[in-house]
Formats: sequence, C-alpha cells, structure tokens
Amino acid sequence: MKLRGFQWAIILVGMVLGVMLAVQYRVTKEIQSTEPVRRSQQLSAEVSQARKNRDELQARVDQLRADLSKLSEGPLDSELKEELDRARIEAGISELSGSGVEVTLNDSNFSLKPGENPNLYVLHDEDVLRVLNEIRAAGAEAISINGQRLLATTEIRCTGPTIVLNKNKRLAPPYVITAIGNPDTLESSLKMKGASSFGGFR
Repeated sequence: MKLRGFQWAIILVGMVLGVMLAVQYRVTKEIQSTEPVRRSQQLSAEVSQARKNRDELQARVDQLRADLSKLSEGPLDSELKEELDRARIEAGISELSGSGVEVTLNDSNFSLKPGENPNLYVLHDEDVLRVLNEIRAAGAEAISINGQRLLATTEIRCTGPTIVLNKNKRLAPPYVITAIGNPDTLESSLKMKGASSFGGFR
C-alpha cells in the first residue's frame, strides 16, 4: 500500500516534533539538575515553609493575646493580678509613669589635643552599661533610653559612634536615660563614690 504525499508530510512532522520534544525534555532536565537551579528551588521551598511557620506562630500569638485579655478582664485574685502586671512590665507592653530620675549622657565637648586618642572623648556601650547597672542596683522599676524601653533581654552594643538596642534600634548621643523609682535612692546611687558620674539629673 503506497503512502500519499500528505501522509508522508504528517509522518515527517511527527518525527520532527518527537525529536524537538525529546531535545526540550533533555535540556529542561539538565537545567533543573544544575546547582543554581537546585539551590533556587530549595530556597523557594524554605521560604514557603518559613511563611507557613510564621502564619502559625502569628495565629498562636493572636490566640494567646485574646486569652490574656479575657483573663485580665475577668475576676483575678490579687496574687495572680500582681504577677500578670509584673509580666507586662517586664515585657514592656504596659505604660508606666511615676517619679524617678533622668540622666543625660553625651560625648565630651573638649577639643582633641594632638596625639590624643579620640575614643577617650566619646561614649561607649560600657559607659552606658555602668550607669544602667547603678540604676538597676538602686531598685529602678523601669528604664528607657531615648524613649526605648529596656527589657530583661535587652542587649546594648557599640557600633561606631552609636549604640544598638535589641539588635535593631540604633541610638546616637546624647543618651537620655529615664528611670522610674525612688528619686533620692537613684540619685544617691549615681553620686556615691565609685559610681559612674556622667551627665546631669532632672
């Protein structure tokens, strides 16, 4: 049985398409097996998983906040209420007001003499930490630096002419340290012999 011209054309087109599909499949497979593509796919999967975890954690946080609101609005015994209030203060989620002291720390305004180390005339994280330790030891109930509340987990580190709180809050001098507590006790602690002596009180 002889094949007609159009039948040969169909067979030829089919063969060409088959070869093209085979080549395309092979090229695609080779591209997907390269390290950059594999790494990109892996990162994409990790990002998707991270987003899923974030959404789950956010839902858990929202639920805990709702439970906390119900507890705080309902009847609580005095001991549990005091514990809840302390936890809120330590977490920095409750507004506080009261008497205390305000200490201002700033770099020296003396002119640098030839050959002198400029680091001796600027504030460093250890200078701020010394003042904070004196205030904490004197019984400060709450402390902030330039309006940023200090928590139990707060970290302070020096980055050039500035300090960083909690890894992302960058502050520049002057540093205004506000502490709530007994003003006389706090001021006496900072002025006593051997204590840090910077700035002024208000």
